[in-house]
Amino acid sequence: MSLRDRLIVALDMPDLEHAVAHVDRLGAGVLWYKVGLQLFCASGRRAVETIAGRGKNVFLDLKLHDIPATVEKAIRALDGLPISLLTVHAAGGPVMLRAAAEAARSIGSKPTVLGVTVLTSLEGNELPGVWDPGTDLEGKVLALAKVVADAGAGGVVASPRELSALRRAHAAPFRIVTPGIRGPEDRSHDQKRTLSIGEAFALGADHIVVGRPILEAADPKAVLAAYEAAAGLHASTERMTG
Repeated sequence: MSLRDRLIVALDMPDLEHAVAHVDRLGAGVLWYKVGLQLFCASGRRAVETIAGRGKNVFLDLKLHDIPATVEKAIRALDGLPISLLTVHAAGGPVMLRAAAEAARSIGSKPTVLGVTVLTSLEGNELPGVWDPGTDLEGKVLALAKVVADAGAGGVVASPRELSALRRAHAAPFRIVTPGIRGPEDRSHDQKRTLSIGEAFALGADHIVVGRPILEAADPKAVLAAYEAAAGLHASTERMTG
C-alpha cells in the first residue's frame, strides 16, 4: 500500500472554501480527508458531500459523546452522506458504543465506527479526579479499546505511543487510526504523545492523521514525498501521474 492509501489529511478549516482549496492543491496525492468539528459546524453535510464528490474518502471526526439514544439518532441523521470512518468517544461506555455501531451499520455508507481513547493533547494526569492513579496511560487506552471491541465497533483512535500494545491486543481487521504523527522537521504544536511516520506504521497503525505540517507547508507535495520516504512506502501510480 502507498502512503496515499493510509494518510488522512485533517481539514481543520474555518470554511469549505479553504478546505476545498487544500484538497485541490494536494490533488491525487491524497485520498483520505478528515472533516472535524470546525469544518462540520461551519459547512455541515455540504462539506462531506463536496470532498467526497472530488473522489476522496471522508473520515468524519465528530467524537460523538452523549447518552446512547442521542448518539444513535445523530448517526442515523447522517444517512445519505458518503462517510468511510466516524468517531465517537470510547468513554461513552459500552451501551453507547453498541448503539453507535448498530446505527452506523443501518445507514447507507455503513461507516466504520472508531472509539476515541485518550486525546493526544493529554498526558493522562490532567484530570486526577477522573483518571485512576493506579493505571498508567497505556493501561487506560487498552481498557477503553477493549470496551470498543467488545461493543462491536470497528477500531480506535489512539496516539502512536500505545500502538504496539494495542496491536498485540487487537489484530486486524480492528482498525487503529493514529494522530500525533510528525516528520523530523515538524513542530508538535499541541500534540503531546507523538512518533514518526515510520514508527507508527511499523507498530501497526492502519491510518495516520496529519494536518498542519502538510497544509501549512509552502510545498505540501514535497512534504508528502518526504513522508513517503520516511515511511518506506512508494507513491502510487495515480499520484505519480496525477
